[in-house]
Amino acid sequence: MKALPPPSIRARLTLVLLASSMLWIIAVAAAVWLTVHDEVDELLDDTLQAAAEGLRGPLSQLPAIGPAGSAESPATSASGRFAWQVVDHLAESGAQVVAASALAPATPLRLVASGGFSDSDAWRVFGIPLTDGRRWLYVAQTHAERQEALAETALNAALATLAITLLAQVWLQAQIRHELRPLQRLAEHLADGDPEDPGAALGPAERRELQPVHRAIAELTRRLALRLERERAFTGHAAHSLRTPLAGIDAQLAVALRESPASLQPRLQRVRTAARRLHRVVGALLALFRSSAALHPQDIDVAELIPRLAVEGLAFELPDRPRLTADADLLAAALLNLFDNSLRHGATTIHLSLPGSNVLRVHDDGTGVSEGERERLQNALSGQVDAAGGGLGLLLVDLIARAHGGSLQLPAVERGFAAELHLATRQPAA
Repeated sequence: MKALPPPSIRARLTLVLLASSMLWIIAVAAAVWLTVHDEVDELLDDTLQAAAEGLRGPLSQLPAIGPAGSAESPATSASGRFAWQVVDHLAESGAQVVAASALAPATPLRLVASGGFSDSDAWRVFGIPLTDGRRWLYVAQTHAERQEALAETALNAALATLAITLLAQVWLQAQIRHELRPLQRLAEHLADGDPEDPGAALGPAERRELQPVHRAIAELTRRLALRLERERAFTGHAAHSLRTPLAGIDAQLAVALRESPASLQPRLQRVRTAARRLHRVVGALLALFRSSAALHPQDIDVAELIPRLAVEGLAFELPDRPRLTADADLLAAALLNLFDNSLRHGATTIHLSLPGSNVLRVHDDGTGVSEGERERLQNALSGQVDAAGGGLGLLLVDLIARAHGGSLQLPAVERGFAAELHLATRQPAA
């Protein structure tokens, strides 16, 4: 079963911000509703009272009530928010509406004369007497209208809060991305870093919270560099200690070949070939793990380098003036290991080419390997599988390529075996 990816800090913070924003909107809307409910009621009541005071003067000038108990209403504009009535409470038939606005009900808003505020099933009413004493002015507003005003106030407050919250959310998201960039830069620095490079220090932390991480990484890098230095020193010492005995073994085998009978010479020759192969491996180790561990890149003519390698049993095909920029000793060690690998797989001819800038391709006519084996070897060199399955010779070549800032690639070919040394372009040493 595939493991789930770890949670994202950014995603978690985003969810927290969204949840807190929704709670904030709800809380603000509720707080606004509770706060403005009484204030809006008071404001609307003040408006009712002010409207009554404003209408009192004009409506006091209504003509006297005739026998029919009627009077002409002064021309007033209809309001969608308020209604008013002039009610005669001394009429013979009881309270009677003598004048009203277009939206006022047909029945009196109050059956008994009374001033101030009161409520009915549908209306909030404010009453005030006119100058003649028998007629009263009632200004009213429906409860539905007042509830609508309250709802609009709360809704507008909630929408304003939502807009502000969304803007704050965008700003906070930008801030989160900005604050997480130091982590991304730290990861990129570590991905490109080399524990053996003395100039690869992380530098000061960009954020205070990253200071413990920087200290831990610096300490880990120091321990790793110390361990690599000790392993290099041990490997170099071991290779140097083996070089002299191997030279003695090769010399004794040369004498044995001259003095032994013909029946033993093929076996002794195989032993001497194996000893020479081991000698080349030791030479590569010494070149790779020398005490200075510093490269000395220079412009190299590969055609001049090949004859000095003294490889028996192989013919070479080279392009015109094949030149590379590399450390000569390390390049020679790498080529010796590749040539040895070709010999062990029955190659007789090796074609050298330069398919790219500072890239050397070694292609032999040996038996080669299957496509599956080639992919396994490439994965071993890339660190995707156990490196022990890559073969010591190819691993040494890959280490040399990496010491140059490059890598060893094994391209697919129809026949034989091919290896490409990708070497980072460097300036030759002065």
